[in-house]
Parts: sequence; structure tokens; C-alpha cells
Amino acid sequence: MTSDRTDRTEVEVSAGLPLEGITVVSLEQAVAAPLATRHLADLGARVVKVERVGDGDFARAYDGAVHGLAAHFVWLNRGKESFAVDLKAPEGIDAVKALIRGADVFLQNLAPGAVERLGLGADDLRADHPELVVVNMSGYGTDGPMRDRKAYDMLVQSETGLCSITGTPETAVKTGIPTSDIAAGMYALTSIQAALLRRHRTGVGATIDVSMFDATAEWLGYPMYLQMYQGRQVPRMGLSHTSIAPYDKYPTADGEILIGVQNDRGWRTLTEVLGIPERGDDPRFTTNLERVRHREEVDALVARATKQFTSAELDEKLADAGVPAAQLRDLRGLIEHPQLAARDRWREVQTEAGPVRGILPPMNFRDVELPMGAVPGLGQHTEAVLADLGLTDEQIAGLKRAGIVG
Repeated sequence: MTSDRTDRTEVEVSAGLPLEGITVVSLEQAVAAPLATRHLADLGARVVKVERVGDGDFARAYDGAVHGLAAHFVWLNRGKESFAVDLKAPEGIDAVKALIRGADVFLQNLAPGAVERLGLGADDLRADHPELVVVNMSGYGTDGPMRDRKAYDMLVQSETGLCSITGTPETAVKTGIPTSDIAAGMYALTSIQAALLRRHRTGVGATIDVSMFDATAEWLGYPMYLQMYQGRQVPRMGLSHTSIAPYDKYPTADGEILIGVQNDRGWRTLTEVLGIPERGDDPRFTTNLERVRHREEVDALVARATKQFTSAELDEKLADAGVPAAQLRDLRGLIEHPQLAARDRWREVQTEAGPVRGILPPMNFRDVELPMGAVPGLGQHTEAVLADLGLTDEQIAGLKRAGIVG
């Protein structure tokens, strides 16, 4: 088996990193905005992360799981430069404005109205810099009754109805990852790339607003349409599926396995693998509509048959037959997953606490491997950023003595 790195053809000539030469300034914290800018850094952009002097992005203090560093921060901030500055000081704001004047993109996810009060609103920034792409990220959008509400991921999942369809029949839960943050971050990433492409054609930048609420609502399109046009709330099904059967976890001789049959041909194949081919033409089970109608009987029938196999044995048999199935792995199972190892997906990422492991970005360019830059220490690049802006060593030292930068 070849890895993704060695699967490239020898005739391909690298065109360089996709966003090489693009500069991004981000006034960011937590998850949504840092996710977008980390991918921009992965794609080759220079990303300058503006942080508070002293404590920086509050995600730095979420935990100390990675050699004393926070897991969220290590995940979301590799490849960036950290510029620590006091935005309450006029000299600090002046430095950030100067930085943005030389940038292609400015992204922020502060509380609504905060950047305008700092003089960093999109209208102000683009008045003399119309080619700038400005992205404002928020919880609930730029207006409406919830505009100024706190918008943590769990709260947005709840307000949008995501929690109402996630969990077991007895208990609503939030997803195990920050879905609303990630959704907003990915839409910010997509919109930035689209705006840069349009600017390449027209020379004009953009002002873009992305909210966690809107992004999550978009992802809920399927159950939302069922509610609007059938008056039907999608029930919480655990690992099962409201519209498909069999689709769940089933017991094996030594554990469990997930099986999801999405068509009638797949059902007949499954019955053959499980040694019950006569059930393939049972009129109660021949169509998905009938199987959903007789879900309890289907699940009981499949469960009795899957118990006769070990998980590994059945997984291999189902894969060979083309029946969709998966082992129910935990996070250790992901770390040790043979698919990651076989495809050479692990790399080493530098941090101030030493090297850590990281998975390559999910977008694979055949001609160039995307970089996985170091996770910056707080203010690690402050002096270099100020020097790039033309400040002298003496001026930089004065700002540091005054606590304006760090």
C-alpha cells in the first residue's frame, strides 16, 4: 500500500503553496476563528495572531494536556505568529492598524461592536484599503434579538435544535466536538478563499459576516425540512438512523460492530454474510420501508446472527462483501488506526514545550505537502512583527517597557 506522500506522480511539478504571499491578521480567540486561520496557515498564508499582553488567547489556559500546553490551542494555532499587544493603548492600536494595512485578510471574533469601538471596523479599515477582505465572526449574527448574547458552542447547539436530535431517546446531548464552532470556522475559511479569488478577478475585497448560529442552521437542513414539510421532529436515535434499517451497533462474540445497510441489495448481501439468506426475501424485510416499519424485528434478527462472529472476523467478511460496516473505536483507536499509519499521515509539530504529534491537513495537494508550522508561544513574534513595521530597536524596547507589547 502506498502512502499519500508517495502516491504522487513523478511528472508533477510543484506550483508552491496555494496561499503563499497572502498575509492574514487575526484578532481571535477560542475555536471558530482560530480554526479558519490555522487552515489558512496550513495552505501557506502568513497568519499573525493578535493576542492580549499577559494571558493571550484564553484557549491557552483551557488545560495543560499537551506537555503543559492546552489541547485546543495546540490543535488550532500551529503555523501562526503571535503578536502580543495592548489594544487599549493608542500605540497598540496604531501597530495593529499598520499591520492590517499590509495584509490581505483581517478576521476577528470579538464580541459584537468591539472592533468598531477599537477603530478596527470593516468600514474604517476598507475606506483606504478597499482590496482588504474582512471577516467578522459572531455567535448569532450582526442583528436580531440575540445579537449580544454569549454564544458558546453548547449554547448555539441548543438554540439551533442540534441537541434535540443528538443523543438517545431518553437524553438530549451536545455533540462530542464543538460542532457550531467548527461549522462557523469552515464557512469563514471557504468565504475567505472565495473572496480572494474574486479579488484576483476584480481587485475588490469584501466584508463578510459568519455566525455560528447560521452555520449550524445550515448543517441542520435535512431534519429542518422534515419538520417544515412533514411536521415531524427527527427522533434521537443514538447510533441508529430514523430512515434506514438495519443501521446501528450490533453485538459480536467479543464486542460490537456498526452496520448500516442503505439499500435492498445490501440487505440481501448482509443476510448471506450472516448465514441467514432466507431472510433476504422475507416480505417484512425486502424493502427499506418495510425494514424501518419492522425495525425491532430486524435489529433482533441481525443481533442474533452477529453474535456468532468476532468483531474482526465479521468486519473483514462484511468489507469483502461490500456491506457498510465499521468497528466502534475510541480515541486510542483513532490514534492507532491502521489507515493513518498506512497512509503516512502523522507528522511532528514544534511547540515551546517540545515536539508533538499532529495529523496532516485533510486537503492533500499532489504537488506539495502542506506545512505544519510551529505552535507559537505568547508574543513569540512580537519584536519581529514590529521590526517589519519599521520600528527601531529603541522604539520596540520602549513599547515593551510600557507594557504595550509583550
